[in-house]
Amino acid sequence: MSDSTLVLDNVYVSYGNKHQRNHVLNGFSLHIAAGENGCLLGASGCGKTTALRAIAGFEPVEKGTIHVGGRCVAGPHIHLPPEQRNVGMVFQDYALFPHLTAAQNVAFGLRKQPKDQQQARVQQLLNLVELSTLAERFPHEMSGGQQQRIALARALAPQPAVLLLDEPLSSLDPDSRKRLGQEVRDILRAAGQTALLVTHSEDEAQLMANKICYLKEGRLLEE
Repeated sequence: MSDSTLVLDNVYVSYGNKHQRNHVLNGFSLHIAAGENGCLLGASGCGKTTALRAIAGFEPVEKGTIHVGGRCVAGPHIHLPPEQRNVGMVFQDYALFPHLTAAQNVAFGLRKQPKDQQQARVQQLLNLVELSTLAERFPHEMSGGQQQRIALARALAPQPAVLLLDEPLSSLDPDSRKRLGQEVRDILRAAGQTALLVTHSEDEAQLMANKICYLKEGRLLEE
């Protein structure tokens, strides 16, 4: 486990009540090494998004354990809240704050840091995503691809142990999806960021990830 940033071991998650349970993850295990970009690939309903939600802390784990950065965040009698897991997340709808500029959006997760450190980190990330000239623009003044890169910069800002990406390109047209997929991949690799992507597109998985995990009925089918 020492060389793995993200480890899920025999994880079970289900919905429903005590009389009728719908098992979504059934003994799911996964290892993502430090700096690796992994992908969960499978049809709708196979458990991909539930796995992300369990890692992030939005869904409780019935059995099994989840370790992030060598620390157990979920397991028997353990359920750390999302803000204590050192996990970042990029959603398919970007979820930028409309009343904040690009720079202010990126700085949002750095509120506890001194101002000079915030400004330096924001500038570093705007340079990384090649949008430093748009620092003072609001989300409605940016294209979909630009908004997604700002959302990525904001998620990277606190330097999370693991970055989770939930269908981050699904709202884009095919040409934009391919172009932005390459950009996101290059940004993650340049940052040395450990990441886990969820998608139903094999092309997207092949483009963005260096480890692809196929899910079926809540279990790892193959890597």
